[in-house]
Amino acid sequence: MDLGIHYMTFTHPEWETTLTDRFTETAQIADQGGVSLMTVMDHWFQMLQAGGPFEPMLEAYTSLGYLAGVTKNVRLSVLVTGVTYRYPGLLAKTVTTLDVLTRGRAMLGIGAAWYDREHAALGVPFPSTGERFERLEEALQICLQMWSDNDGAYEGKHYQLAETINLPQPPRGRVPIMIGGGGEQKTLRMVAQYAQACNLFAAAGDEGLETVKHKLDVLRGHCERLGTDYDAIEKTMQYRGATLDDVDGFLAEMQKYKALGINLVSFAPALYTDPVPWVTDVVEKIVPRLKEV
Repeated sequence: MDLGIHYMTFTHPEWETTLTDRFTETAQIADQGGVSLMTVMDHWFQMLQAGGPFEPMLEAYTSLGYLAGVTKNVRLSVLVTGVTYRYPGLLAKTVTTLDVLTRGRAMLGIGAAWYDREHAALGVPFPSTGERFERLEEALQICLQMWSDNDGAYEGKHYQLAETINLPQPPRGRVPIMIGGGGEQKTLRMVAQYAQACNLFAAAGDEGLETVKHKLDVLRGHCERLGTDYDAIEKTMQYRGATLDDVDGFLAEMQKYKALGINLVSFAPALYTDPVPWVTDVVEKIVPRLKEV
C-alpha cells in the first residue's frame, strides 16, 4: 500500500517566519522517503474545524507549482479542486502545465466544492448543490476533451468553449483524475465514468471499514453498469485515526483496507504541530512497513 501526505494546515509554530521553510522541508523529506502522493487543500480560507479563516492558507496550484521545483519523485495533487474556483478550460491548462513541468507527476483531484463562506467573502458565485454537481460533470468532460485530439467547441449547460486547444499535451496523454467524495448517486458514478481514482473518508475502527466497503461496492456497481474497469481505478482514502501513536495497530488496520482494495492511504499531521519531525517519523516508521501491506 502507498502513502499520501495531506498538507492541510500552515499553522505551525512560528509560521509567520518559517512557513516556507517547513513546507519545503516536509515535501523534500516525503519526496526522498518514498511517499507516493503529496496533496494540498483547495481553499482560500482555512476550514473552521482547523482554526478558521484567520489562520494562514496558501493558494493550491501556486503551492504545487512551488513543490514541483523542490521535489523529484512524489506525485502532486490538490485534494480536491473545487469546481467553482476556476473555469474548467483554465483548470485543464493549469493542471497540464503542472504535469508537463513535473514530467508526469500531476493528478487532477476535483470535487463539487462546499465552503460557502470563502466564496461569499471573496465574491465568487456559489451555486446550489445540484448545479455544482452539474458543473463538476461538465468540467470533467471539458478536461477530457482538452486532453484529446478534439480541439473543437464544447457546448454545455453551464460552460461554452469555442475551442479546446491545449498545447503542450500532458506527457502521458492525459492527467489522471481523482474525484473526491463518497456520494453514491452522483460522485461515485462520475468516478466510474470519468476518473482513474476515487478518494474516500475512513474513520478508525469497524465503522470506517464498513463504510469504505459499502462505497467500493457502490462504485463497482456503477462500473458494471457503465462498462468500465473497476480494477483499473486507484482506490485512495483519507484516514482519521491513530498513526504514529500506534504504528502496529495502524498497519493492522491497513491490512484490512488493502483486502477491500484500497491502494493508497493519506493522512495529515496534527494541527499546530511542526510537520518536519512528524514527516521524518512517518517515512522512517510507517512508509517501509506500509509498502509491505
